[in-house]
Amino acid sequence: MQKNANFNLSNNLLEWKSNDSSLELDLGGNWVLSNYNALQKTLGDFQRKTANTPITKVNAGKLENLDTVGAQLLVNMLGSNNIDLVISQISGLSSERTEMLKAVAKALSDEEPLPKPEQASPVLEFLSDIGSAVARFYQQFMALMGFSGLTLQSIFANLLRPSQWRLTPIVAQIHQTGFNALPIIALLTFLVGAVVAFLGATILKDFGATTFTVNLVGFSFLREFAVLLTAILMAGRTASSFTAQIGSMKINEEIDAIKVQGLDPINMLVLPRVIALQISLPVLTFVGMISGIVGGMAVCAFSLGISPDRFLVLFVEMVPVRHFVLGMAKAPVFAFLIAVIGCQQGFKVSGSAQSVGERTTSSVVHSIFVVIVLDALAALFYMEMGW
Repeated sequence: MQKNANFNLSNNLLEWKSNDSSLELDLGGNWVLSNYNALQKTLGDFQRKTANTPITKVNAGKLENLDTVGAQLLVNMLGSNNIDLVISQISGLSSERTEMLKAVAKALSDEEPLPKPEQASPVLEFLSDIGSAVARFYQQFMALMGFSGLTLQSIFANLLRPSQWRLTPIVAQIHQTGFNALPIIALLTFLVGAVVAFLGATILKDFGATTFTVNLVGFSFLREFAVLLTAILMAGRTASSFTAQIGSMKINEEIDAIKVQGLDPINMLVLPRVIALQISLPVLTFVGMISGIVGGMAVCAFSLGISPDRFLVLFVEMVPVRHFVLGMAKAPVFAFLIAVIGCQQGFKVSGSAQSVGERTTSSVVHSIFVVIVLDALAALFYMEMGW
């Protein structure tokens, strides 16, 4: 019979004597949770080197402490199926520890294996994804409606209290969202107006109706393109700016400081941005209309031989003023929603730079989505009303 080396010399957890057909074990040290890693290593080495040789005798005289974790490891080593037979062969084990081993062995033997998860069909997974998307959309819609209600409540509450108006932040936001955006709005709408006029002239030339290019440019920019392009640009430029500004303030706990001082963050941060965009977006829309028409006028002058004077005469005669009114009517609605979405996403920042980036992206996507959907609904409404 050969005495094998101790696998853990620091605390003498396990020693054994072995022959060709059986093992005799000597347990020692602390078989407790705090010694779990050492026990796992010792038992792993033991099982690899003994090759599942049957255990015939166990001596627990040197065992100092034993808890349920150590008892579970010991039962797993001895085998929970024949634990009663093995326990009868353990010497030096108190009655309390014997009952603990039996209780742990019974709990392990009664433990049912986890059922194998059923594989859902692709159709059910697809329907589940659709349901989750609809639920998320509903939650976001209700959150937007609630925040819009808070903003409108604050606006109406401060209408008759001029002392609460924060003119300096409003003027600063008008400069940032309106004046600084004028060049890009004018350039983009000018180019789009030129493209629309060029495409219209290319198609209408085959029918000998190039004069109607003036109608196409005027109708499209007064009703749709000017306000839609301006709103989309402001959604990408201004909504993201609002989200990043308010989100950074939330990370730096500036919003908490505003609340501690007894001030309302809606009045301090949201209202100046909403009011400023209500002023800036209609002005930018008007500039977009003028620039788009000028771009179409330039194409007509160089490609169709329609002089600017003739273009303006045809424009006044053939394009009713109602198209201008219908286009401008959408600008305040778009401005309110873009500002509210940008501010709402800023308040949703959770406290990390990654969250700022995610919320900034969400504000741009949601703003553009809302603008396009409302513009489509407005176009259908105008058509049904015969406007």
